[in-house]
Amino acid sequence: MSMPTVLLVEDEQQIADIEIAYLQKAGLQVAHLVRGNEAVEFVQQHKPDVVILDVMLPGMSGTDICQAIRQFSNVPIIMVTARVEEIDRLLGFDMGADDYLCKPFSPKEMVARVLALLRRHGRLASLSKTPVFEHDVMGQRISCRGQRLDLTPQEYRLFAVLMTHSGRIFSRGQMLQMAYDDDSEVFDRAVDSHIKNVRKKIAAVLGEQVVIHSVYGVGYRFEVEG
Repeated sequence: MSMPTVLLVEDEQQIADIEIAYLQKAGLQVAHLVRGNEAVEFVQQHKPDVVILDVMLPGMSGTDICQAIRQFSNVPIIMVTARVEEIDRLLGFDMGADDYLCKPFSPKEMVARVLALLRRHGRLASLSKTPVFEHDVMGQRISCRGQRLDLTPQEYRLFAVLMTHSGRIFSRGQMLQMAYDDDSEVFDRAVDSHIKNVRKKIAAVLGEQVVIHSVYGVGYRFEVEG
């Protein structure tokens, strides 16, 4: 089963980047559109599990999109607006919105609303069954939330050492001894560079969640918290 997909329709890229990071950290796939007139066709073709619509969008307003989607789909819809007048709330719900967020709002609140809708509509089962990390030892592949990490051979070896001994603290020297043959010309400080790259690739999926922890004066520890 695939991860639940959220369609985010938001024309302010800086805001969208933050929201995408939080949604991905929660284990959700995110599709992002900037223009409102692309949203209805996307829902028809890709059938996302939740739609987050900004009211003010170029090409087509969020309320018009919501009304159009309701002609053919019951997908949960969250409306987002900076206008707090009650008429806007009623208008959104009259057109079929399931929930409403008023700017400014916490990204954590947005994620909580999305997860609540997924549970209510029975679309959260695939998320709960998807482990954060999967390690295919024979294929020498590591996946994060179902997405394969594009690791170099060096990055894979070092990360595999940490993953297979979750919670244990390793010095750089210990990691090198376990990851490489004795005749490999790899130096302690190269570990830092490789780990930095692995962290970036994990962050592309999990957002701000840290799983490779730096232990001051010693080395590194792998642990998925929470």
